[in-house]
Amino acid sequence: MIKFEVRENDANQRLDRFLKKLFRKAPLSMIYKMIRKDIKINGRRGKEDTMLAPGDELVFYMSEEKFEELSEAVRKKPVRKQFKTVYEDDNILIVSKPRGLIIHGDAHEKKNTLVNQVTGYLQEKGYYDPTAEKTFAPAPVNRLDRNTTGLVIFGKNAMALRLLTRLIRERNCIGKYYMTVVVGRFDKSMVFGERLVKDSSTNTVGVAYGEDGKEALTYVDPVMPGKKYSIVRIKLVTGRTHQIRVHLSHAGFPLLGDPKYGTGSSSSRAAELGITTQLLHAYRLEFNNMPDEFAYLEGRSIEAPLPSEFERIRKLIKAEERQNRKDRKNYAETE
Repeated sequence: MIKFEVRENDANQRLDRFLKKLFRKAPLSMIYKMIRKDIKINGRRGKEDTMLAPGDELVFYMSEEKFEELSEAVRKKPVRKQFKTVYEDDNILIVSKPRGLIIHGDAHEKKNTLVNQVTGYLQEKGYYDPTAEKTFAPAPVNRLDRNTTGLVIFGKNAMALRLLTRLIRERNCIGKYYMTVVVGRFDKSMVFGERLVKDSSTNTVGVAYGEDGKEALTYVDPVMPGKKYSIVRIKLVTGRTHQIRVHLSHAGFPLLGDPKYGTGSSSSRAAELGITTQLLHAYRLEFNNMPDEFAYLEGRSIEAPLPSEFERIRKLIKAEERQNRKDRKNYAETE
């Protein structure tokens, strides 16, 4: 018989979900058999959907050896830190992700991920102890593609992670703003609301028609229009896969260098500048309508500096505009 006290980071979740995280090596059939026969909560049998509270006492009717075998933590080797810390408090960590780093592991890369780097950082700082936490691990609440740079929010405790996830889903609490470079002259504000549908077999997204696909809403404003390419600012209301890239490409303004949704002109112009992938940067987060737990963030904004390529594009657009003015002046003088 083993006694286990539910801690703050283990609470406020269903019994079956808690057990799936605790006993990582147990099949689901064993989990549900435990609930029926081998576990009591505060002296009583529980059900799959029993919600756990801080201080609840769980009693497991199994040997210590079996408990340790099923709940053995996965040991991860530390990986080199590549992200930059932008903001941190007791509840959240906001980092700036570099280009080329994936957030979660995939079939090609399981070790060097942003999640593993952040976990290692929090362990080194003493904010997270995987040997003490049975079911909780720090995790991100928003996602960026591999080659998208910028701000990612992590919950450092279970309360923060659950609440931030809800706030992101509600859409009116955490404003997400991006900068990108598009091909062509983008000189007026636009709103894109085309529904999107994903093809998982090719990992591509397209515009859906009628009631098909998922709702998607993107606001785009010009920051620095140019003849060949423009810098634009984006407010992302929904957070669909490849949403910005698909909406802008569909409107005739593909992201400069986008290998998946770009065009021949976007690729050739990117090659001229030595750019091999899209320049898309999650540069700003705004916090509004925050609940009491995050009242200290109300009205705040967090920003990550733009990558150096944006300054290079800005200078090119300014040079292009100067040349255009010079050409117009020379033309007028010859008339």
